Amino acid sequence: MKMLIVYTYPNHKSLNYAFFQNVMKGSSENPYITEVKVLDLYEEGFNPLLVFNEDKRRRDMHTDPNIEKYRKQITWADKIVFIYPIWWGRPPAMLLGYIDQLFASNFAYKDKKGYFPEGLLKGKSVVCVSTMKGPTHYPFLWLNNAHKILMKRALFNFVGIKKVKFFEFGNMESPKGNQMKKLERIYKYFKKIDQ
Repeated sequence: MKMLIVYTYPNHKSLNYAFFQNVMKGSSENPYITEVKVLDLYEEGFNPLLVFNEDKRRRDMHTDPNIEKYRKQITWADKIVFIYPIWWGRPPAMLLGYIDQLFASNFAYKDKKGYFPEGLLKGKSVVCVSTMKGPTHYPFLWLNNAHKILMKRALFNFVGIKKVKFFEFGNMESPKGNQMKKLERIYKYFKKIDQ
């Protein structure tokens, strides 16, 4: 299994980075994971801004040479792991900008007759590891599960990715947030996954 990790947090001395390190540690001890590539969007200086004009059209995003290397990473990966905070009930703008550009028509999906397109990323799987200041059940109870619906239904299922696993860790700024237990849970998960 080839795994791409997309890390989206601007601080390497953070709990999000500790989750990233535990994903890496568990993966390195997993015989089913043969290769790992890391894309740190902030360190990379990824530009999340969409620009469309007479020279750069939305319908041509799937061939944009400026993001070709990122398309190759997604094509290469069997499993894509996203690590990010939940801010205002959704992923950071940096990650959403990456999604806007990479999950484009004729690369991630293809329009066809009917209501739904053909997903072109079939066979891949996704794991989302997210942290938030609020309680773990906040997105479910107060936001009608908006984060998971956005990521799973509106994005991953749309492009053909059916296997999506979520870890939403709440109370992460609280001394009672059980951070070490949650870090251990991530380490063990990535040490054992086989698909």
